[in-house]
Amino acid sequence: MKSDIQIKKDVEDELDWDPSINAAEVGVAVKDGVVTLSGQLDSFIEKYEVEKVVQRVAGVRAVAIEIDVKLNGGSKRSDTEIAHAVETALAWHSSVPAERIKAKVEKGWVTLSGEVDWEYQRATAANLVRPLLGVVGVSNAIVLKPRTTPGNIEKRIRDALTRRAEREAKGIEVSINGSTAVLRGSVHTWAEREAAQGAAWSAPGVTRVDNELRVNS
Repeated sequence: MKSDIQIKKDVEDELDWDPSINAAEVGVAVKDGVVTLSGQLDSFIEKYEVEKVVQRVAGVRAVAIEIDVKLNGGSKRSDTEIAHAVETALAWHSSVPAERIKAKVEKGWVTLSGEVDWEYQRATAANLVRPLLGVVGVSNAIVLKPRTTPGNIEKRIRDALTRRAEREAKGIEVSINGSTAVLRGSVHTWAEREAAQGAAWSAPGVTRVDNELRVNS
């Protein structure tokens, strides 16, 4: 098991390794495997990437983000400009039903709403918005269209987990409550936790995933 000191060093090294991140502007603190990130960055997409980079470091059990986004002069856009950019980005992606998604922009913060069929569509919409100039934050309030949940959905999710990695599947309990999939148990890394959540979201009829998996490094 890694010490907090080792995790801190590994996180700092991983941030420094990624050329898309200004690691010098990110503060790292670790206690009991929980990483707290602080500082100020120039774009929201960089803040998002920082979180993703940290989650792939072995030993990290959870991440707390206390990073602010402060746009420089060249990155600032009016809410109207951002709204038009969001509309265009959604309209030009074949996986997103743009006509079913609405966007509200307030002081650079984008809130997405509407209803789609699959989680990958919901996630793709947010991914398209994060890199846009002027965006300081994204709230994804898009919901999934209710569908009939097959009776054998627990087995199908477990089969999907086993196909991806048998080791992580052994420590995961899957239960279904209506259209909600609940994941309990433990995995070895944050990446395994996210992979399990992705498998559950891919199941037909699932409109919500409660990921209660613990990371035991």
